[in-house]
Amino acid sequence: MADGRPDRIKAVGVTHVYPSVAGQREVVAIQDLNMAVREGEFAVLLGPSGCGKSTFLYLCGGFITPTSGQVLLGGAPITGPGPNRGIVFQEFVLYPWKTVLGNIRFGLEIQKVPAAEMGERAMYYVRLAGLEGFEHAYPHTLSGGMKQRVALARALVKQPKLLLLDEPLGALDKKLREQTQFELVNIQDRTGVTFIVVTHDQEEAMTISSRIGVMNQGRIVQIGTPTEIYEFPNSRFVADFIGSVNMFSGRIVDEDNDYVRISSEEGACTIYINHGVAAPPDAELWVAVRPEKIHITREAPTDTRENCTQGVVQDIAYMGDLSIFNVRLETGKMVKVTQTNLMRHAEDRITWEDRVYLHWHPGSGVVLNT
Repeated sequence: MADGRPDRIKAVGVTHVYPSVAGQREVVAIQDLNMAVREGEFAVLLGPSGCGKSTFLYLCGGFITPTSGQVLLGGAPITGPGPNRGIVFQEFVLYPWKTVLGNIRFGLEIQKVPAAEMGERAMYYVRLAGLEGFEHAYPHTLSGGMKQRVALARALVKQPKLLLLDEPLGALDKKLREQTQFELVNIQDRTGVTFIVVTHDQEEAMTISSRIGVMNQGRIVQIGTPTEIYEFPNSRFVADFIGSVNMFSGRIVDEDNDYVRISSEEGACTIYINHGVAAPPDAELWVAVRPEKIHITREAPTDTRENCTQGVVQDIAYMGDLSIFNVRLETGKMVKVTQTNLMRHAEDRITWEDRVYLHWHPGSGVVLNT
């Protein structure tokens, strides 16, 4: 609770095992998981398929009970589904025979909220979700993005303390998904409800979250802000899973408290890092360098002794705002470099089969030993 906010939900030593069925082996979905999400936070669980993130969401919702450990909501153990939690699935499951307003009001009708309050609350969330003018429309007439907003408003109208979202934007096309990400952040900010979102989309997680929990094989392997996760990954798995990265293996050849030099045979260079690292002298290490942090030039930089290698451009992908270069080093290793396209007509543009220098700042690399 670094910012003073209390924990809204907390997992303490949680393990969940799905029992064997029809001769199939039991599946350990969650292993000794510990994680806390603070009140009013927008947290994202990110990881590959099968890592346990959806299982954790269902534990938070009370739909399943952990095999061991506890999931606490406001300090009390979760024993089943409750009105203080809402959930939005990837498939929005709107009632086709009800209008937008009818879908949003449905939960309040079940709770037998007085008619006047029900109407006022439902219309507030219609406006909050940007659905004014569509109150009497039926789901089949709505776009995917609008359906998602109806599902969100239907969950929020009950004023839950916690909202769980399982791949909520997965069914939307790329452009609509990007637009809806910011709408989701805006709605969470205005309501102050604690959000936990499950996704396997790294870009989505970086865009919407205040903190990310990266999962692998049923465990949380790193928790941090998007910047911390991207710039300071704690393992090769996290570095490789979040965005694109170049990984150079090597061994320490010189070190002090405020620097380290690593000889990388596959990178055909000596890598200088402008801070010390905790690792045995003979240990194999990996240096992760993001593609956008590598400079690509035909001309040699001023100093080629460190953080500099050479290769030949094998492939180029023009993405509009940037270009991606795949460069084959003399050792055969492929290195990815991204370069922003600042001008429409760049003179002397680097092209296929060009021999180039790749070089980067001493602070750009992250040393990993796991």
